Amino acid sequence: MSPSLAEKYQQLQARLRELGSVVVAMSGGLDSTLLVRVAVETLGSQRVLAVTGRSPSLPQSELENAPGLAAECGAAHLFVDTTEFDDPNYRANPVTRCYFCKTALYNQLWELAAERGYNAVVSGTNADDLRDFRPGLQAAEEFGVRAPLAEVGLTKAEVRELAGVLGLSICDKPASPCLSSRVPYGEPINPQKLRRIDQAESFLRELGFRECRVRHHNHLARIEVPPDQIQRFADPDLRQRVEQKLLDLGYHYVTLDLRGFRSGSLNEAILKGAAE
Repeated sequence: MSPSLAEKYQQLQARLRELGSVVVAMSGGLDSTLLVRVAVETLGSQRVLAVTGRSPSLPQSELENAPGLAAECGAAHLFVDTTEFDDPNYRANPVTRCYFCKTALYNQLWELAAERGYNAVVSGTNADDLRDFRPGLQAAEEFGVRAPLAEVGLTKAEVRELAGVLGLSICDKPASPCLSSRVPYGEPINPQKLRRIDQAESFLRELGFRECRVRHHNHLARIEVPPDQIQRFADPDLRQRVEQKLLDLGYHYVTLDLRGFRSGSLNEAILKGAAE
């Protein structure tokens, strides 16, 4: 571990000690899982509760894996059934969609924390997230949800490095944001669309595309894979299998994005507009 990372790790532990006991919003991704691990090491398992919001917007694989990851970290785990789809503001999918989702989640987590005697609710937001378009950060601020990783300046690369040092089994796991992030802003969201996206991406992962996105543009599926894997689609058999699967799922057209995989590509227009 580099001296810089070691210092941030110590600062992270110090922040958690100040909080005393925490409910961790655990999506099953690397950031929140690392936070659970460090919280247990720092505070002890009795002072840490990992909670996953059970929602149509979370990939099925994340839901299935979250309890095991919490157990690997030594933490108790709970599911809460989230209510964002009860909110018409969320279903309308505005650019502030994430705010409504996190508002629903953090409200439930604080109720749980109060009921069980935990001092704080924390999220796995890292320092890089602060530079992206993340309306959910406003909800975190309003609810007093702390982001210890970001507070000590841990970037995504450093989170991955620290997870490897600590021996987390998912230290090399690709990011897997909520499924709603695959739908362009302004196009309404429903659980059926998100299930179709999840099934399409699961099929691509079965074919060996470990990092991929299926962007949902009404009847059109826009596939993103890393640029060095685009050439795999030159194989007619692979193309046919992918096209047929996605057609079977209900898409009318299947396209491949020649720019390749970009995390948060549907935010590009928003960020570009903000810079002009």
